[in-house]
Formats: sequence, C-alpha cells, structure tokens
Amino acid sequence: MLDTILLVLQIVLVLFGAYQLFLTFFGWKRPKKKTQHPPQKSFAVLVAAHNEEEVVGALLENLKQLDYPKELYDVFVICDNCTDSTADIVRSHGLYACERNNPNLRGKGYAIEWMLKELWKRPRQYDAVVMFDADNLVGHDYLRHMNDDLCSGSQVIQAYLDTKNPNDSWVTASYAISYYFANRFWQVPRTNLGLANYLGGTGMCFESNLLKQIGWGATSLVEDLEFSMRCVKLGIKPTMNYYAKVYDEKPLTFRASVKQRLRWMQGHFDVCRRYLFPLLWQGLKERSWTKIDAAFYSANVYNYFFGSILSVAIWIKAIVPGGTDMNLYELAPIVNVLAISIYVMLPISLFIEKASGKTYKYLIAYPIFMLSWWPITVYAFFTQNNKQWSHTKHTRVIRLEEVQSKQVS
Repeated sequence: MLDTILLVLQIVLVLFGAYQLFLTFFGWKRPKKKTQHPPQKSFAVLVAAHNEEEVVGALLENLKQLDYPKELYDVFVICDNCTDSTADIVRSHGLYACERNNPNLRGKGYAIEWMLKELWKRPRQYDAVVMFDADNLVGHDYLRHMNDDLCSGSQVIQAYLDTKNPNDSWVTASYAISYYFANRFWQVPRTNLGLANYLGGTGMCFESNLLKQIGWGATSLVEDLEFSMRCVKLGIKPTMNYYAKVYDEKPLTFRASVKQRLRWMQGHFDVCRRYLFPLLWQGLKERSWTKIDAAFYSANVYNYFFGSILSVAIWIKAIVPGGTDMNLYELAPIVNVLAISIYVMLPISLFIEKASGKTYKYLIAYPIFMLSWWPITVYAFFTQNNKQWSHTKHTRVIRLEEVQSKQVS
C-alpha cells in the first residue's frame, strides 16, 4: 500500500513538472511591447514602509526622477507602525508621509487596505495606483510602461522583478537566479499564451476604478498571491509588463531568508486552501485554462510539500535492508530527463536575461537553496494558521545608477 501511494504521488508530481516544462517552451520569445501612448494616466504611487529609514531615501530620490510628467503622479509613503525616522525622511523629500499606527493589524496587506481608504477620501483622485516596497528601485520609464498598458486595456499589471543586490552573497544570488527563471519561464509564457500572470508583491499597478469596485481585501501573509487569485476568480487577468523594471533587495543571510520564505509559504498554504478548489471547479465548468492554470499555480506549495516528503521517503526505503522501492525515477528514465531539463533551464534563463557573469558561479550553491525549501515548506504546513507578519530588515543602500552600471558590466 505504501509503495502504491508513493508511486501515485510521484506520478502527480511528474505531471506538474511536465506541465511547467511545457510552459517554458512559450517563454523563449519576448512579449511584444504595447502600443506607446502619450502620458495621460495619473498615478498614486504607494510605498509600504515599516522602519525603513536606512533605505527609503534612495527610493524617494529615484521616484522623483521618473521619466513621466511630475503633475501626473504623487508619492505616498505608508509609514506603518514606524518607530524610527522614516516619516521625517519622507517629509524632507517633500512627499506625503501617511502614518498608520495599529499594532493589532500588522502587515503590508492591512497597511495597503488602510491607505486605499485614505486615498479615496482625498480631493484629488487618480487613474491608477502603483505599489512598491521601501527597499526597491524603479526603472525611469516604469510609469510610461504602466500608462501604455492601462491605455491598452490592462487593469492589473505586474512589472519585471529583478534584484538590486544579486551578488552580495550566495543567498541573494539564489534569489536572483529564481527571479530570472520565474520572469522568463513562468511569467513570459503566461503572457504569450494569454493566461493570467501573478503579482509579485511590488512593482504592481492597479486601475483605481477596479480597486474601488472590488476592494483590496488581501490581508494574508502573501497579499500579492491572494489578490492575484481574487482577480482570476472574478474573471480579471493580471498582466505582466516585461519591460518595466523594479529592483528588490534580498536578504543577505540564510537565516533571514528562511524567516522570509517561511512567511511566504505559510501564506501560500492559506491562499491555496481558499482558492485551489473553487478556481479548479470554475475552470472545469467554464472550460477556462486561465482559471485551471491559476489553480495549479496556487497548488505549487503542495508540490514542494509532497515532493519533500516523497524524496525523504524514497531515500529511507532505499537504505532499509530488504525494502522494496517503487521509485519512478528508476522505473521511467524519461522522468530523469524531465528533472534535468528543468534544471538546465536555469543557466539558460541567466543567459537570455543577460545576468551578470558573477551570478553563474552561484549555480553551484543553488541546489542547497532549493533543498532548503523542503524543511521550510513542511514546517509552514504545520504552522499555516500563523498570521503573524514578520518584518525583513533592509540595510543595503544602493542607487539605481549603481545597479544598472553593474548589469552592463
């Protein structure tokens, strides 16, 4: 019976892997650029910040220099339960410091929900809302791309997510490798196939009328994934703009990365539990590949969970004397080809996305980073009811020019 269960689980996981490999073939071609429109959309630029005095200044300087008419956008920094000088720094830049103090409802999702309510009360209204984290940097043409997409009919848009410190440590490099792969072989295929893209937590743009109509309502530990699933369930397709760049700071240490990824996986289990079967059922009834694909994406957390348990079980059975081992990777050699193919896509994604030459050497350590997802995911499964938000401290002060110069070199 145990052998049969293990074999069935392996088949399910292989099918998920085969589906992902199938999608990658549609990521080789870059998406077409949207038709360019003259600047006409107005933007409320929201920056989520909790005790970010060390890094927020660089982003504010960056945002004030965007290549977009200054009268068409305003910057609002959500100083969420801050106990440092974040708000003072924002005011020194002549921008809006919106201070929120609610220790009972902590987290980015709650902060955004509060800020949107405050925003709708203001005399000036905006065509769209964009959201960044305080540690980000933004390409100068970001708002121009969002303007083009909105004019072309998009209502929810995700920018290309890159890292601003990819080579600070093997941990940040591992994040960068994951981002290159996800952008090219997860996001781009969905763009080219007309499926829904998924939001990445920052660099997001939303049509104001849509937000007013459906509300924010995403207050889980992964508000980006939650809002993505809500949109797809309502028949709204988030899109990705491949050419709008946002650079995110990643944790330097393995310990900090574990803390961050644990929060992500706890939230992912929560969202999957609420959206997997409703989306899958809707997709089957409506014959909607978009909704079925979104359901599969939400289920990726269980792909990691069962994959980790299954791998350990197979290893244990392999070393137990006299134990039988129904290992699909031995029964069907083509499965090994599938696993190798997915890993080979990593250096290919680095090459296509023109990653720095330094990043390639970290491919050696990348399997360690990936294996570390196993215990994180298993622990997250048993603590998925934890809704306590944890803050990732950011200290790396980098300017956009420095990031772009390193990419060129």
